[in-house]
Amino acid sequence: MSAENQSVDASWPVVRLACYNIHQGVGRDGRRDLERVARVIRSLRADVVVVQELHVFYGSSEERHQLEDLAAATGMVGISGPTLLRPDGHYGNAVLVRVPVARQRLHDLSHPGREPRGLVEVELDTAIGPLKLLATHLGLLPRERRGQVRRILELVETSPRPLVLAGDFNEWWPWGRPARWLGRAFPGMPAPATFPARFPLLALDRILVDPPQVLRSLEVVREGDVALASDHLPLLAELALPP
Repeated sequence: MSAENQSVDASWPVVRLACYNIHQGVGRDGRRDLERVARVIRSLRADVVVVQELHVFYGSSEERHQLEDLAAATGMVGISGPTLLRPDGHYGNAVLVRVPVARQRLHDLSHPGREPRGLVEVELDTAIGPLKLLATHLGLLPRERRGQVRRILELVETSPRPLVLAGDFNEWWPWGRPARWLGRAFPGMPAPATFPARFPLLALDRILVDPPQVLRSLEVVREGDVALASDHLPLLAELALPP
């Protein structure tokens, strides 16, 4: 599925940005296979990959080295955004990049009594110029997401453009308040289904762009190992600005 937002000259610079919940490297076959996930990410040929559900710091076992291992396997640099801090290795969000990072910051989006959640704010130096990226993974309950989206929209309002908000929003109901609020902030953004991977029905994962004309295309990737590598399918966007 793709969405063409404008007629773009082939000579214009393009940034490829992906969003992928890797489910800790555990595929639909029940196997933890991080190399399979790395093959998917390499196949995207992305400059930036927003990742959820991975171990982001060293721990006591090999399976806790996922961010460093993915970075090495893809030739990218990993930016960690841990949300669960544990003695045997932290866990949460990350961003993989091939472009220079000018600034990075973590924001706590946690709701009392629920699994900790967070957002990675990154300022990137890309082929289309400076780009602000907000990467997140929201909570499972509607009351969590309402508070989290309010806080994210405060960041959106004060951020320079172009701006990308990407992640797993866990928004099952397109008529819910968080989805409607995001729709008003990012009007006209396509929302193709990415979950479950075998028969995707739900648009849990999103790449939202402001201004909207920066989004050249958006597609759900289905080729190769993606059907088995995770319970989510990756999203891939191309961003472009006139030179």
